[in-house]
Amino acid sequence: MERKNLIVIFLTTLIAVLGVASLAPAFPAISEHFNISITKVTLLITVFTLPGIFLAPIIGVFADHIGRKPILVASLFVFGFSGLACFFIKNWEIILALRFIQGIGAAALGSLNVTLIGDLFSGKKRGEIMGYNASVLSVGTALYPAIGGTLALGGWYYPFLLPGIAVPVAVITVFWLKNPEPRKQTSVKKYLLNTWKNINKKTVWGIFLVNVLLFVIIYGAFLSFFPQLLKERLHATSFQIGLLMSAFSFITALTASQKKRIDSRISAKRQLVLGIIFYICTMLILSLANDWWHLTFPLILFGLGQGMLIPGIQTLLVGFAPLNERAGFMSINSMVLRIGQTFGPLIIGFFYAIGGISIAFLGGALVAVIMLMLTILMVQTN
Repeated sequence: MERKNLIVIFLTTLIAVLGVASLAPAFPAISEHFNISITKVTLLITVFTLPGIFLAPIIGVFADHIGRKPILVASLFVFGFSGLACFFIKNWEIILALRFIQGIGAAALGSLNVTLIGDLFSGKKRGEIMGYNASVLSVGTALYPAIGGTLALGGWYYPFLLPGIAVPVAVITVFWLKNPEPRKQTSVKKYLLNTWKNINKKTVWGIFLVNVLLFVIIYGAFLSFFPQLLKERLHATSFQIGLLMSAFSFITALTASQKKRIDSRISAKRQLVLGIIFYICTMLILSLANDWWHLTFPLILFGLGQGMLIPGIQTLLVGFAPLNERAGFMSINSMVLRIGQTFGPLIIGFFYAIGGISIAFLGGALVAVIMLMLTILMVQTN
């Protein structure tokens, strides 16, 4: 049973990161096809992540009252069918509308997978599984750009075939997922008061703020404007963009898979601080990079930093709420990171509009510096 549960969780994680990672290498080709700016192309990210800001908390409440499984299955079906529909549509406005609907399906995926880990595992085992889950996430973000970039060679719309994978995953979830569902139901008022009590802690607020800025960098600097850096400075093809974006994720996967060992040597807060310092260095180096070999060191640093930050943040947060309120609590985190995902391309796009690609990545470095200050001042761990 444990093996099947883990397969469902890991497949859900792979679907959760598919919506953007597989599409980013095609951004320059989409820009050329529709004759629109790269800043406008990033609307494909903004409209996709926007529903999660408003829906994630609501979905979390339903997951705590109705159950994790029905919400997860419905979300996977919506994600798969609406995402696949984009392949058949060649109208920009309709594609944006379909991406919005796909974002509704995606709203629950990034929180329910972590919620299920919190439900099924505890103690050191929970941290270990979080590390494996982050490693799976990183494998997805490694493979999807390469796959998406390869598919984009046949046409800008071919990466939209990939969301269809979510449909068979939904079917598998129906039969394989056997998880403990919340049984003791409280009134909505008491539920909300308990959730607020779990959230209203200095460390939790600090982690939430760091998580917003983390995804500003990932979705703004890396997924939105790193392809543009490669296109402008190195004249890279969509295939080359996909391969290079994949490289750092393999390092992230390797780092995250070693979380158990890292935890035994480095405290949770120091992991966050070190990961953010790696982010700062990455952004600064990329602002100056103008040759292929200049990209090696920053991509290694970025992979190491992300491999510590994502599982570290998730493990810290999931321990702050009991089972009956965990989905709601983690859905707030999902809402928080969706804010970063939604506004990241706009924030880094603002810096890009001011001074081009170099200023865009200096803006990313500034965001990382703010992350570091918040971590030092607000996050307290045992």
